[in-house]
Amino acid sequence: MKMTDMIHEPAGQVPVVSRADVVVVGGGPAGFSAAVSAARAGASVTLVERYPYLGGLASGGMVLVLDDMVNGTEVTVRGICDEMIGRMAKHGLAVVPPPEAIGNDPAMHRKWSRWGVFDFHTHYKPHPICYSVAFDPDGWKRISDEMVLEAGLELRLHSWFSRTIVEDGRATGVVVETKEGRQAIMGGMVIDTTGDLDVAASAGAAFIEGAYMVTTVFRLGGVDTDEAERFQFEEPERFQAIDREAKRLIGGSWDYWWLKTPLPGIVWCNCPHMTGYDGMKVADLTRAEFEGRRRIHRMVDYIRANLPGFAKCYVVDVAPQTGVRQTRLLEGEYVVTKEDINQRVHFADSIARGRDYYTPYRAILPRNVENLLVAGRHYSATSAAQKMSREIPPCMAMGEAAGLAATMALSSGVKLRDLDVAELQKRLRAQGADPGDRPSANAKILEATA
Repeated sequence: MKMTDMIHEPAGQVPVVSRADVVVVGGGPAGFSAAVSAARAGASVTLVERYPYLGGLASGGMVLVLDDMVNGTEVTVRGICDEMIGRMAKHGLAVVPPPEAIGNDPAMHRKWSRWGVFDFHTHYKPHPICYSVAFDPDGWKRISDEMVLEAGLELRLHSWFSRTIVEDGRATGVVVETKEGRQAIMGGMVIDTTGDLDVAASAGAAFIEGAYMVTTVFRLGGVDTDEAERFQFEEPERFQAIDREAKRLIGGSWDYWWLKTPLPGIVWCNCPHMTGYDGMKVADLTRAEFEGRRRIHRMVDYIRANLPGFAKCYVVDVAPQTGVRQTRLLEGEYVVTKEDINQRVHFADSIARGRDYYTPYRAILPRNVENLLVAGRHYSATSAAQKMSREIPPCMAMGEAAGLAATMALSSGVKLRDLDVAELQKRLRAQGADPGDRPSANAKILEATA
């Protein structure tokens, strides 16, 4: 059937099932942080999520290492992200290297590198161990549930975003598809944390389209990680030959294609990486699922027979969400560039940080739609800049800032674009976050960014 074929859809009424000060669409790391932040600041909040759990790519996509949050020895992402880490760690569901492991000690590298807690941005190897976190996906869901309940917000799972309700240039709510039919959720402010800019694009906000590789992440059980690590470090030539063939079979992976997790004998495989798929197209996503699983089973057959430590391994699960890294990107009041990231440009209106870069408030603010903010990997950045700044911790920092900003704008009766950003920065610091208002010593200060 041609895409030009159309049917007529009759107009109808949609019941309003919820009204809140702030509506957050997308329950991934950014959306969860935005919703909790807004609720803690005193707003009534409705959080909308299409899947039956919170966490997005952190849980459903099984991106099981939190990184990109240190500038040298300085931890740059705190607030709700830091709280999430602490809560998971108390349950044994997050692993953090101790201070004595940080650095280039070969012994510490051998002990900690297979947790994925190293600085992969360095231009030398072995990469030094740094502050980062390996965690369990169901641990993320568990703590998300706890924090949402404590915050007292309304959570609506199993609700697929359909369109944004726009009145006189203002986002006033969204329509979702559910098993009960179409439902409307109205809000004083709307925050798009969909990852694909669904809400802002539907509202008419300007955007560009980008693309990057997609991944069908999986986990293996029954792995003797002690033997696998022994083989890697004590028989390096044999290891490299087998590892090279495993990577060829999976058809795209990072240097370490398997990493340890907090669950004994369970390893995380952030692969296969696949290019040429559009994360916005049903046919492409369907093909990626089939191709990913084909590659996974091809490699598993090989490593069972050849890789020490993996003789009894089995596929525990393949992530229920495809790892889509880039689709639509907002063209907001400011577009962050690759140069901004590389040169560590500091912005006077910074409201979130990554490892050594800063995110200005203007980069989460659409140009031509009121009452709408954007937080997450679809923020206002060039394609090249987004590839360098899309990790989970900085997205959580963006979400935390967006939730507080929406609440402050409502309570003060000002437009989001007229918000007192200095006051927002002050309040973010008061609740334990680092908005980046205080530049690090290696930041590049430009008058033009004020």
